[in-house]
Amino acid sequence: MDLARTEVAEGAKSRPRAGSRRGSAARLGLMAVPVAFFALFFAYPVTAIVGRGLRIDGVWQFGRITDVLGQSDIRHVLWFTTWQALASTALTLLVALPGAYVFARFEFPGKRVLRAVVTVPFVLPTVVVGTAFLALIGRGGLFDELWGVRLDTTVWAILLAHVFFNYAVVVRTVGGLWSQLDPRQEEAARMLGASRWAAWRTVTLPALAPAVAAAALMVFLFTFTSFGVVQILGGPAYSTLEVEIYRQTAQLLDLPTAAVLTLVQFAAVGLILAIHAWTVRRRESALKLVDAAAVARRPRGAGQWTLLGFVMATVVVLILLPLGVLVQRSFDGPDGFGFAYYKELTSADGGAFLVPPIEAIGNSLQYAVVATAIAVLIGGLAAAALTRRAGRLVRGFDALLMLPLGVSAVTVGFGFLITLDKPPLDLRSSWILVPLAQALVGVPFVVRTMLPVLRAVDGRLREAAAVLGASPLRAWREVDLPMVWRALLIAAGFAFAVSLGEFGATVFIARPDNPTLPVAVARLLGRAGDLNYGQAMALSTILMVVCAVSLLLLERVRTDRTTGEF
Repeated sequence: MDLARTEVAEGAKSRPRAGSRRGSAARLGLMAVPVAFFALFFAYPVTAIVGRGLRIDGVWQFGRITDVLGQSDIRHVLWFTTWQALASTALTLLVALPGAYVFARFEFPGKRVLRAVVTVPFVLPTVVVGTAFLALIGRGGLFDELWGVRLDTTVWAILLAHVFFNYAVVVRTVGGLWSQLDPRQEEAARMLGASRWAAWRTVTLPALAPAVAAAALMVFLFTFTSFGVVQILGGPAYSTLEVEIYRQTAQLLDLPTAAVLTLVQFAAVGLILAIHAWTVRRRESALKLVDAAAVARRPRGAGQWTLLGFVMATVVVLILLPLGVLVQRSFDGPDGFGFAYYKELTSADGGAFLVPPIEAIGNSLQYAVVATAIAVLIGGLAAAALTRRAGRLVRGFDALLMLPLGVSAVTVGFGFLITLDKPPLDLRSSWILVPLAQALVGVPFVVRTMLPVLRAVDGRLREAAAVLGASPLRAWREVDLPMVWRALLIAAGFAFAVSLGEFGATVFIARPDNPTLPVAVARLLGRAGDLNYGQAMALSTILMVVCAVSLLLLERVRTDRTTGEF
């Protein structure tokens, strides 16, 4: 009997080791496809464009780096890029944290609709929002200075547009965690004599710190690499790194300078993502969470109703007002309010396109569907590989997946043109080039949405399936998929919406006879005349409605357990 027990115990000890080896092999197999995808369609184009800029006659010109960074106008670009990103991040946190609390702790009519409304700006094309804020605020001196830096309404327009875009990042990232913090810990501090402020500062704030840090880093990343907003609002006097890379590449054809700036941006983004990964690990491991549905309740007392009213007013002024400007201008035709600009979308007589602008809608929808399928496939495999953390290799793989959010989309798009033009990857004239570029941006959203949900699945269920003979694929289909299908739908929806609004890379590779909506809007805005401007507003309104409907449908699928990081 004792011998039998010993054999069983030894067998039980050996099975986890075999399972561990089997799990590691499966993880590497899952990583293979995403790694190959990113190597081919991200690392290769970026490396090629940088190499063309810094390698002359087979010799690397690293001295060019100090020459470029020594130029006063480049130093001004670096300073403005960093300063406006810091200011935008601070302002976004200040405005959005009350909203994160309201969405996390309050239950009120229209909450799902309001959550979708605040997310719409995040997926709108930047060129559209830049034009809306330019119309709202205008140019000319209105403010004197802030932090010793002289400001005018151009800078305020840039900062407010960045808040407009990133409000949802803070609400979803911080609010998602806040909604699952156990309120009884703060209540216990109150019962021990702590004031409301002291209890929040000593109990809730330390628990929220990793989520606040992660949200701040993501907002800084998005504003540090801002392109469309600054391109529309800034003009020659205000240029971020991304705008300067575009100017040096597309207008001046100065690839060495563009390559140096790409390397600088790449280094900065790598540092930001490394810090972000650290904050995410802290957030995942440091807290015991509760069901969010048990936390949210209707506002009570004048203070809570006042806070809810403040957040509603913020949403109206910051988000609905700019969106309302887009709608109003799309109907404000030459003969009064009507559908004149929408009717002109069916004609190609304006000369801005080889086809009627209305075809951009169908093109964008088709591209976005294909890009979503690619992003869900690549991102789903990557999230499954990252489900069980395993050392530096997996952490490095996780950081790799986030790079497309920060590395110059302009560089990626131009890199597609100069690298994917020879067999067996002669894709320059192929329609698939646009969905591939859009999928690069969609993959991080798929991973960040699915990963927390996949990690919440009890690993013992997978082990039991493996013991019963199930392959890793069947175990995922039978165990994980039934639990994460909502997160999968939300990830697909985000990838679809983000693909619709992608502009930085698409502007280089979209063909004139198959423009996407953002490219069509930018091209119309770049041409003089009220007709072109009105058509741009009409296309923007259509895109806004499509994004809003998509996000409203996602809110019907979403539960408090499928929040992810976005």
